[in-house]
Amino acid sequence: MQGGRPGAGRRFLKGVGEYFQPQEAIPGSLYRTIMLTGGLGAVVLWCILTYGGFVSPLFLPSPTDILRTGVELYRDGSLIAHTRASTFVIFSGWALAAVLAVPLGILMGSFKVVEALIEPVVDFVRYLPVSALIPLLILYIGIGTAEKIAVIFIGTFFQLILLVADVSAHVSKDLLDAAYTLGASRSHVITRILIPATLPGVMDNLRITMGWAWTYLVVAELVAADRGLGYLILDSMRGLFTDRIFVGLMVIGLLGLATDQFFKWLHRVLLPWSPKV
Repeated sequence: MQGGRPGAGRRFLKGVGEYFQPQEAIPGSLYRTIMLTGGLGAVVLWCILTYGGFVSPLFLPSPTDILRTGVELYRDGSLIAHTRASTFVIFSGWALAAVLAVPLGILMGSFKVVEALIEPVVDFVRYLPVSALIPLLILYIGIGTAEKIAVIFIGTFFQLILLVADVSAHVSKDLLDAAYTLGASRSHVITRILIPATLPGVMDNLRITMGWAWTYLVVAELVAADRGLGYLILDSMRGLFTDRIFVGLMVIGLLGLATDQFFKWLHRVLLPWSPKV
């Protein structure tokens, strides 16, 4: 029996090693188990640090403290109001950026004439800090929801247009040449080959920039805001209400996680030809 142990150990290591092949799929049940284990591990560590007294509640409230504060904010209606205000700003700014950036990005990545016209302006603006533009946005638009939507728009549009252009530019030219060889017209190559080949990457970029939009939320609600999750976090910071800060962060994180999973589901449903599907 002792002689068999090394062989069993090698077989075990070999079996585990099969799951570390680059870009190879693993069973769905194993994937979900690893995800659940990682999430539970983080919660267990959090409980040990807080309930064990290793970290002061001022710096890291316990799960029950955050849950209790969240329930209180939900019952008085403020949490719903803050969440509704922030989601409207986020989705409005991001949707406006997506509607404009996706077609412009495809044109920019596919046609050098469009790239020469647009890229210098995009490259210049995308390096400007969004927070530095807030005084100008207040001057041009005023203080209100429109100014917050503009912050989200600027923070995502100029990044998204370059990401989409990069995806479009990397569509295989051999694929386009093969279509021309088979007698396809230019319009058919664009609508039947170029755009479908670009859409999987576009969907991934939309998912990524949605995450960026959430990161600009606090910046968008920095000036003259009276509601929103960013406002809740900033207002709680002034009174050192750490539990309220974590409630705002938890809500943003959960909304972001739900949005991310929605995009993955949408990718599978709408783009069955995608390599990821």
